[in-house]
Amino acid sequence: MTKRAPDASDVSVSPPRRRSKYTLAPLVLISGNVVLFALFFVWPAVIGLVYSFTNYTGVGAFQFVGLDNYSKLFGDSAFYDAMSRTLLYTVLFVPLNFVLSLLIANVLVSKHAKGASVARIFFFIPWLLSPIIVGVLWRWLFGENFGLVNYFIEKVGGSAVPWQSNADLSLLVVVVAAAWAWTGFSMLLFIAAIKNVPTSYYEAAALDGAGPWRQFFSITLPSIAPTSFIVILLNTIHAMKEYAVFASLNNGGPGTSNNLMVQYIYQTGFKSGQIGYASAASFVLMLILMAVAIIQMMVNRRVENR
Repeated sequence: MTKRAPDASDVSVSPPRRRSKYTLAPLVLISGNVVLFALFFVWPAVIGLVYSFTNYTGVGAFQFVGLDNYSKLFGDSAFYDAMSRTLLYTVLFVPLNFVLSLLIANVLVSKHAKGASVARIFFFIPWLLSPIIVGVLWRWLFGENFGLVNYFIEKVGGSAVPWQSNADLSLLVVVVAAAWAWTGFSMLLFIAAIKNVPTSYYEAAALDGAGPWRQFFSITLPSIAPTSFIVILLNTIHAMKEYAVFASLNNGGPGTSNNLMVQYIYQTGFKSGQIGYASAASFVLMLILMAVAIIQMMVNRRVENR
């Protein structure tokens, strides 16, 4: 049997590659974001980093002072007070927001819930409000001399509670107000995550005799772990940068006892005219936030790989 010599018809010829007309489309679409990111994040960050090594006061020329601002910062007791209060606020706010939003989401996705659509709008509206408005609303509620809560307490024969003059109560009011405002956003994330859990899991668990609590802890919580991670991460970063609610509700009071890091940076930078020193504090806060984000991502990745 003789072998047939290959001819030209046996050689597959690939069609010439045509240049996609959409080659530049992605670049055009992201160019706006790149420009905005560079203009409003990269450039201010670079300027702030430079200022942190100077004695810049906001006007006139400045001189480079090396690490003097950082050494002064780590010896400042007000800095440690602001940092400890920021951490306390974060530790109180994040779990409260997490539990409230998850509880509401779990109730609203239940097949027994009535008026779930209206309830979602009701709980989401606070998140649409400006933090300044949130602070003013809660100041009307918990004002020490004119607040609605103290009015009703006194009407029933009680004594007015020092919501503003007591540092711990003042911080607690801000925690509750901020959790109320942020619950709607976290609730929507949890609703989307819970709805993606296959119903067959719950049906099989019900056949095995698992009750609602067992289904929640054994099915719902593990299934929405990635969303829980995002909620905790976003809430942590938000809490450590909180400013507007404090400024409008009690202005970090009484006195400076509830000044958080952002308020400390604002007061040293703009009220005291120490832009270089405030820039150093800003970079320390940024490094802390980056460390928190990296640690949480590492923990989340380790949990996912189990």
